[in-house]
Amino acid sequence: MNNYSWTCPHCDRAVTITGEMDSAQAHVLRIENSMGKIATRSYFVVCPNPECNNVTVTVALYEWVYVGANPHLSHQIKQWRLYPEGNAKVFPEYIPQAIREDYIEACLIRDLSPKASATLARRCLQGIVRNFWSVKPGRLVDEIRAIEEKVDPTTWAAIDAVRQMGNIGAHMEKDIGVIVEVDADEATLMIELVETLLEDWYIAKHDKEARMAALIATAATKKAESAAANGPPQTQA
Repeated sequence: MNNYSWTCPHCDRAVTITGEMDSAQAHVLRIENSMGKIATRSYFVVCPNPECNNVTVTVALYEWVYVGANPHLSHQIKQWRLYPEGNAKVFPEYIPQAIREDYIEACLIRDLSPKASATLARRCLQGIVRNFWSVKPGRLVDEIRAIEEKVDPTTWAAIDAVRQMGNIGAHMEKDIGVIVEVDADEATLMIELVETLLEDWYIAKHDKEARMAALIATAATKKAESAAANGPPQTQA
């Protein structure tokens, strides 16, 4: 394959994949069947980021045709990411496990059952708001209104825009266990909102705290080195 840009689902880093970092293999089905000429193609991609180096596994289903005497993959019918599973991003473990589990499940069933996916995403969103902002439990729509003055205007505008779309607004106003009919696009919007908040709140806060801790540690080291170089304070005879 030619070199191409790719974002690793494990570390979320944008990287360039070269021929040494990926592998693909096709399996052509030549047995007569109801679907016609079909084939699979498996892909393995290894993240070149040395801090990650994880593998992503994808399988795609194709139609194939003869080009001369040889089969040639033509139209891609569908694609599945086998590992990491589904289209969920891999979020760090300092984000509460219950939130991460609801998010992953919402991603896994988005196409199979958008309404169930949106329900899980709604529960995930409620978990984020309650955990991160410590709001008083209630209806999700009321909990969201309670943080309006606490979040930056851009984030609030995104939350409010999603809240007002189609049946998503009804989702947020009803009990968390009530399933409301939504389509795949609306479920995707809910999932994307969850991803944005996880990144902008949990990850941004964690990264800032890590930078500040490193700065404080560096300053303390420099202070200690300076004190050692100057020696003990001199006393008057």
